[in-house]
Amino acid sequence: MSTATPTGSPAPAASTVDETPKVLDVVSRKAAVTFSIVMLVLATVLTFSSQEGDTTFRFASNDDFFSIPDLVVPAMTTAWVLLVIGIVLTAEAWRRYAARQDAPGWLISLFVVVALVLFLCWAAAGQTLPMVGLFSGTVLLAVPLVFGALGGVLGERVGVVNIAIDGQLLAGAFAGAVLGSLVGSAWAGVVGAALAGALVGLLLGIFAISYYVEQVIVGVVLNVLIIGFTSFMFGQVLSDNPELLNTPPRLSPVAIPVLSQIPVIGPVLFKQSPLVYLLYVAVAVVTFALYRTKWGLRVRAVGEHPKAADTVGIKVVATRYKTVILAGAIAGAGGAFYSMVAVQGFNREMTGGAGYIALAAVIFGKWHPIKATLAALLFGFASNLQGTLSAIGAPVPSEFMLMAPYVVTILAVAGFVGHSRGPAAAGVPYKKS
Repeated sequence: MSTATPTGSPAPAASTVDETPKVLDVVSRKAAVTFSIVMLVLATVLTFSSQEGDTTFRFASNDDFFSIPDLVVPAMTTAWVLLVIGIVLTAEAWRRYAARQDAPGWLISLFVVVALVLFLCWAAAGQTLPMVGLFSGTVLLAVPLVFGALGGVLGERVGVVNIAIDGQLLAGAFAGAVLGSLVGSAWAGVVGAALAGALVGLLLGIFAISYYVEQVIVGVVLNVLIIGFTSFMFGQVLSDNPELLNTPPRLSPVAIPVLSQIPVIGPVLFKQSPLVYLLYVAVAVVTFALYRTKWGLRVRAVGEHPKAADTVGIKVVATRYKTVILAGAIAGAGGAFYSMVAVQGFNREMTGGAGYIALAAVIFGKWHPIKATLAALLFGFASNLQGTLSAIGAPVPSEFMLMAPYVVTILAVAGFVGHSRGPAAAGVPYKKS
C-alpha cells in the first residue's frame, strides 16, 4: 500500500550522510618545545656566566690562494642578539604549531645555525676559533657515521632494520687492522673492513630474512657478539704480536692540487684522508642508484610493499639479502676509519657506540642518503667541538663536551624530527604465501 503526501505539505527532506573520509592532520609540537628548551638553557648560560672580550673566527689557512680576514665580534653582544633571533624563530615555530603546520626544514636548519653560533660566541670569548680546523675535523670525524648511515638507509629501504651498524663498524675496524697489517696495504685493509661488514650483514640477513627473528633483537645481539669476539681476539691474539697483526698503514691526508687551496672549502673538503674521498663517491653512488636506477626502484618497492613487488616478479628475499649484505659492506668500510685513520691499530670497543649515532642520522635524515649525510655531519661537528674548545681553553666542563654528541643526537631525533614515516615494511619479515 502506498502513502500519499497531503496536498500542500512539503515533502520530507531526504536524510543524507556525509560519507567523505575525514583526514585528521596531526601536527607535532616537538620542534617548538625543543626550540624553547634550547633557548632557555642558552639564556641561562648568558645570564649567569657572562664572558669578557671579543670572539675571533679565523677562516684563513697557510696554503690558501688568498686570505680571508678574521671575523672579530663582541662576544656577549653578539650572543644576546643571536638569542633574540632564536627567540623569534621559537615564536615562529609555536605560531606554525597553532596554525596546525609542522616546522619546515629551513626553520629547523636556521635555528640550529643560530644556536651553534651563539654558543661558539660565548664559549670562545677572548679567544680565536680556528674554523677551518673545526670544519675539517667535522668532516673527518663524520666518516664512520656517514658510512654507517648509508648502510642503515639501504637496510631500511629494503625492509630490514639494521641495528647492527655498530657491530659492522667494529668488525670493519678489526678486519681492516689485521688485513692491512698482514698485506702491508691500507687499501687491502679497507677491502677487509668491507668484507667483515658484509659478513655481519649476511648474519643479520640469515636471522631476520630467513628465520623471521625480531630484527631489533638480532641487531643488538650481533653488536654484543662482535664486541665480545673482537675484544677476545685483541686480548689473546693481536696483543701478543702487534707488529704483525695490529700495525696497519695509515690513510694519511692527501691534498688535491688546486682544489685544496680554495679558501675554507679547500682544506675542509680536499685536504683529507683518502677515505673521505671514498665517502664522497659512496654518497653519490648510493643516492643515484637508489633513486635513478631500476635496482633502486626494486629495493624501495620491496621495502614499501613486498607482496606487491613479489607479484610483479621481483625476488623479495634475494633483493633483501643482496641489499643487506651491500649495506653491511658499506658500513664496514667506514670502520676502517678507526684503525687506519683515527689511530694506527685496533683497540677494544673503539667505535664508542658510533653505530647508534649513525642509526639516529638515518632517522633524522628521514631515510634519505644525502639528508642522513648532513645529519651525520652535524653529529661529527658535535664530536669535534670538544677537542677544539678544549684546545682554546673554553670555559666549558670537559664532562659536558664528552656528552655533546649524544645530547645533540637526542635533541635531533626526539626534538627536531616531526611526523616522519619510514619504509612501510621495515622490520616486517616477508612470508610468501
